[in-house]
Amino acid sequence: MVKKAVIPAAGYGTRFLPATKSQPKEMIPIVDTPVIQYVVEEAVESGITDILMIIGRGKRAIEEHFDRSAILEETLIEKKNMEMLGKIKKISRMANIHFIWQKEMNGLG
Repeated sequence: MVKKAVIPAAGYGTRFLPATKSQPKEMIPIVDTPVIQYVVEEAVESGITDILMIIGRGKRAIEEHFDRSAILEETLIEKKNMEMLGKIKKISRMANIHFIWQKEMNGLG
């Protein structure tokens, strides 16, 4: 059974300009969830446990989205917003996600 996946997410997002000028296309939300989160959720639901995400310049928001945020978690605890706390914790626990930086953005080929 396949347990590992590679998600290429290093492109410039030129087809989505100007929306992607300051925000990675992978972080554009559908309602309240970034597109890239749906990709990861689908992978996890199919049995994937380890994900290597290839990102490039200006894509730090993707890495931060899947990383644990202790300060945000503490704030949600203080505000007694346990429902949102659960959602936030779930994002960072979905899979073992590792990031690698693509030095030159040349697409998939």
